[in-house]
Amino acid sequence: MSNKPTVVLVHGFWGGAAHWNKVIAELLRKGYTSIRAVELPLTSLADDAERLRKMVAQQQGPVLLVGHSYGGAVITQAGDMPNVTGLVYIAAFAPDAGESPGGITQAHPPVAAASLAPDSDGYLWVAPEKFHESFCQDLGAEEGRVMGVTQKAPLASTFGDAITAPAWKKKPSWYQISSDDRMIAPANQERMAARLGAKKVITLAASHASLASKSVEVAALIDEAATA
Repeated sequence: MSNKPTVVLVHGFWGGAAHWNKVIAELLRKGYTSIRAVELPLTSLADDAERLRKMVAQQQGPVLLVGHSYGGAVITQAGDMPNVTGLVYIAAFAPDAGESPGGITQAHPPVAAASLAPDSDGYLWVAPEKFHESFCQDLGAEEGRVMGVTQKAPLASTFGDAITAPAWKKKPSWYQISSDDRMIAPANQERMAARLGAKKVITLAASHASLASKSVEVAALIDEAATA
């Protein structure tokens, strides 16, 4: 019986659970036997937080939540559950009460803001031909193009959904900053990481997709949080 917590991985905008593939492989190598990757609807913060709560409630024993990008807002909103032992933010939003990902973004607009394009149904896309340069410029061009084609677009309105009670005020946290991030400005990541009072903050020379390009380092931070 493993004494490691269940690791629940929470993706962000423009990706699904499969964005965690490389991190999952690393965690398996480290002996993690209970790993889950939630698939969010990306229709509203309330919908996404409820989906995550349901998955966490299904797990037996302690759970470590790991959020990438907008997934950080989801673990912030849903993370104050009795069996959650900690929160790990991977180039992620960590909003305070009353803050939304959109509001935080406006403080320091990201380099790739111009690559975002809404469609007539209200979904917000990263232009597929610009996905590689915008989201994952430190991955190969072909991998970036595939990620662009398979991206999961959120309803644009989700950007404006505000946090009510941030779980990081009650749970220990860890944060990974991507210094070459073109989707969430590094200055925003640094500000959010600083106010968390995180147990550890690491900075990687990585794109927004650090979970794919720096999976060894990301998995090591998750492992450190899980064993803390």
